[in-house]
Amino acid sequence: MTVRPVVKRTARAVLLDGDDLILIKRTKPGVDPYWVTPGGGVEPGDATVIDALHREVYEELGAKITDVVPCFVDTVEHIGEDGGATGVKVQHFFVCRLESMDPSRRHGPEVDEPAGEYEIVRVPFTRVGIASVNLVPLSLRHYLDGNIEGVRAMHAPDLG
Repeated sequence: MTVRPVVKRTARAVLLDGDDLILIKRTKPGVDPYWVTPGGGVEPGDATVIDALHREVYEELGAKITDVVPCFVDTVEHIGEDGGATGVKVQHFFVCRLESMDPSRRHGPEVDEPAGEYEIVRVPFTRVGIASVNLVPLSLRHYLDGNIEGVRAMHAPDLG
């Protein structure tokens, strides 16, 4: 069995607010727009992946989240910048609820030195809503399309 080294980890929020899914529309020069879930890389100062999730959501949205539940993991080939470490990137996705959001509190490289535009958008958390945007990674789009009811059930009061 070949084990590929994990060279990067990310924490991303499948962020629900009522019947909406909160996403970030990414627009870069020369690239078709695409939508991503809020989140980003786990940094050395983050004690846990969930700590990274809270930090990233606050940086990108000025938001606080609650009811964080693991829901999906995506593993993709990753080649480090400038020929750095090669291996895999593991993206941890968590379904969570929006507690509060103040976009004026956004900060970090996405806001301070943007490479294109980062627009906070809401789409209905339905199959039609998900199909209306170019959500990446494609594996997440497929997962959500097939599991909307299951993702919502992750917040059922009887789960414990």
